[in-house]
Amino acid sequence: MADFKTHFTVAAILSAPLAASTFIMGFANMNEAIFYALAGTLGGLLPDIDADDSAAIRLIFRLFGALAGGLAIAFGMEKLIHWQVLALAIVSYLVVRFPIQWVFEQFTIHRGTLHSLLANMMFAMLAVPITYHLFALEAKTAWGIGGFIFLGATIHLILDELYSIELSGMRIKRSFGTAMKLTDWGEPLASLVLVLCCVVGYWLSPSAEAWITAFTWWPENVQLSDWFIQELNELRQLWG
Repeated sequence: MADFKTHFTVAAILSAPLAASTFIMGFANMNEAIFYALAGTLGGLLPDIDADDSAAIRLIFRLFGALAGGLAIAFGMEKLIHWQVLALAIVSYLVVRFPIQWVFEQFTIHRGTLHSLLANMMFAMLAVPITYHLFALEAKTAWGIGGFIFLGATIHLILDELYSIELSGMRIKRSFGTAMKLTDWGEPLASLVLVLCCVVGYWLSPSAEAWITAFTWWPENVQLSDWFIQELNELRQLWG
């Protein structure tokens, strides 16, 4: 499979221009495009959080710990004195960084259920309500972040499958097929938990109507065939 550096680099290289295109086409402002690029890059690391010795799990739980510390500061700023706020933030970070990470490592196996398209969907569906409710971002931005996280995580799975094929020797490794899968059918309970997380995440998410209206420029179904034929004729004229 691909290593941490490859996953990080490829996810960033593919997410950044796509995020920039949302700005160029007027779907997002500059700040939102930056959020999308970061979300795609982060998504490219998420499937490896089930690998206990990976750099991805350490980075992700450090980010989660920092998030917990930041939320603790926001919660205690008006209720506690300064040293208590600082202590609460430090404790929140340490709890996430060590005991929660340890428990997570005990209940996950590498390339298990969290290394699947269903898990990618769960990552996206949890990111939407988190960014919308905790960080007070607009609904359209929250859904965009969720979409880019799914994109980055899917890029990760595709890379792992590509690394299972040795083109030089035309040999397929035994790991082929373990990365790009809908879910791990050998863990039905874990798959059910992921489905429930997707349902809860969608229930807590805002309406995606803002993105639906963003694509109103697309031709209507009745006009789509005429538009397609017109484009083909123009292409034929250019070719001639």
